[in-house]
Amino acid sequence: MIENIADAWWVVASSEEVTAKKPLSTDIGDQPLVLWRDAGGVARALEDRCPHRRAPLSRGCVRENGWIQCGYHGWSYDGDTGRLREIPNMKSEQRFPPLYKAISFPVSEGDGFVRVSLAQNAAPPSPGAALKRHGTAFVGLAHPEYIAALFDDPGLLIRITGVHFTPYLAAELKNESGLLVMERNCQWRAGHWPAPFSSEFPLTLLTKTHPVTGETELLLRDDRLRPLLRATLAPVPAARGVTAIRWRAELDENLSGLHAQLLRAGAPFHVRETIDAAALRRLIPSNSIQGADLRAAITQTIPANAA
Repeated sequence: MIENIADAWWVVASSEEVTAKKPLSTDIGDQPLVLWRDAGGVARALEDRCPHRRAPLSRGCVRENGWIQCGYHGWSYDGDTGRLREIPNMKSEQRFPPLYKAISFPVSEGDGFVRVSLAQNAAPPSPGAALKRHGTAFVGLAHPEYIAALFDDPGLLIRITGVHFTPYLAAELKNESGLLVMERNCQWRAGHWPAPFSSEFPLTLLTKTHPVTGETELLLRDDRLRPLLRATLAPVPAARGVTAIRWRAELDENLSGLHAQLLRAGAPFHVRETIDAAALRRLIPSNSIQGADLRAAITQTIPANAA
């Protein structure tokens, strides 16, 4: 189990995934969640279990008034408090016992993501602007191992069109304002003819990683430090050792030239759902060792409601 997992804000969906038409099943570790939008368009999150017979609420429906209705016996709950609001064939003014109340969780929406904290008193995060492209992937790798691989070799986990991630760092992993920051030298995959490789590094990938959630901001820059591509990678521990990754990415509007055309060809940013297990096994831990030490030092200083 990850330290401070309950106190952190986890990206459990992109804003586009959460609608008022159908409940969305998701999870944080072993905690199942159901997401939907109420009548006011506000994203809501409850435990994905009906208090009556423990049926998944995500298999029910969203009513016109914004309540979520269990698909088993039709009991309805509000998203703000999780209180039972209606039972079929019973008078609406009848008072229901507090035993039948679904667990509600705080929700924060911004920068194109819906975040949930398992701590009721968690201070909401400060979101930025939403990046245009987005997606969700599920990887058969536990969350800590996913973060370790991101530090040691991001090429096993993500692909940026035409970019080769080298093992050489422009700046080693360090703590900057509570984030794990690293800068990696990169190359264009093409353009080395006639030599198969080059000792020059015209690109750098700057990453800033939250020590608990592993949510990472990525910035690809050229040799003059001009931004080429921005992305946010948000891995979340899911059930049965799976890691769910929600991501958003966007090319810089002023990007031009031959390599710009290469990046614009198709999808410039991709999260791999299948990881090369043999390559992962052979990967020698390097930056992840330092990352684990920095993470331990940072998390010891994070207040319980500020992760």
